Amino acid sequence: MTIGAGSFLYEHDSKSGVARVTLNRPERLNALTFEVYRELRDAFVALDTEPGVRAIVLTGSGRAFCSGGDVEDIIGPLLERDYRGLLEFTRTTGDLILSIVRCRRPVVAALNGTVAGAGAVIAAACDVRIASEIAKIAFLFTRVGLSGADMGASWLLPRIIGHGRAMELLMTGDFIDAAEAHRIGLYNRVVANETLAAEARAWAERLASGPSFALEVTKKLLVREAAMDLESAMEAETEIQAVCMQEKNFREAYEAFVEKRKPEFD
Repeated sequence: MTIGAGSFLYEHDSKSGVARVTLNRPERLNALTFEVYRELRDAFVALDTEPGVRAIVLTGSGRAFCSGGDVEDIIGPLLERDYRGLLEFTRTTGDLILSIVRCRRPVVAALNGTVAGAGAVIAAACDVRIASEIAKIAFLFTRVGLSGADMGASWLLPRIIGHGRAMELLMTGDFIDAAEAHRIGLYNRVVANETLAAEARAWAERLASGPSFALEVTKKLLVREAAMDLESAMEAETEIQAVCMQEKNFREAYEAFVEKRKPEFD
């Protein structure tokens, strides 16, 4: 597919291998519509195998990263749907999150402003969250009479910040500021708003220059092992590590060390 649509902007720097996806409805605080959900899902499915892409930055234009589902374009029409129609929608939202989590490329969220509702879950699904100092965040679902366990939030969030804090955020729907989000581990870094784009890109470039297969299996096992006992997890890790030791990146790391130079990974 051709990546890029009216709802978001797409750029790919072939030199660094970094792709940038920018939600582009600033007048609506990058609120999501039925179409945006589908387009983003399809974009991340494509980015999983897009030639030359080694890392992805996901951000928003204007004052928000993403303010969640668009009240006018989504909430109103959903009230007219029957159960089957509603299930079709909730499965689409879940598929978007799965497409981000399953994407083999590292995904860096550059949180440039308000991060709310579905936008907060999208941020949680990314691998690294670099936030502006003004990037407040809330999982708003209970505020509108919905379960806080939406789009995988109740699976993702406890693994990032712990069960107790996840319970608080998902049950109250309260906003927390960037400093608090960083303190509890929800944000990896908080930076000045004017340096956010550069900081997020630097993170993505760092990951893009790393050993792609090793990063891919690290991401995959972090997800898979959440459902394993220790013995099963250990077996999975021993098997994949033996595979990695056969990869040329392992040899390249050794030769670079011996030759006192920076490794050049695939």
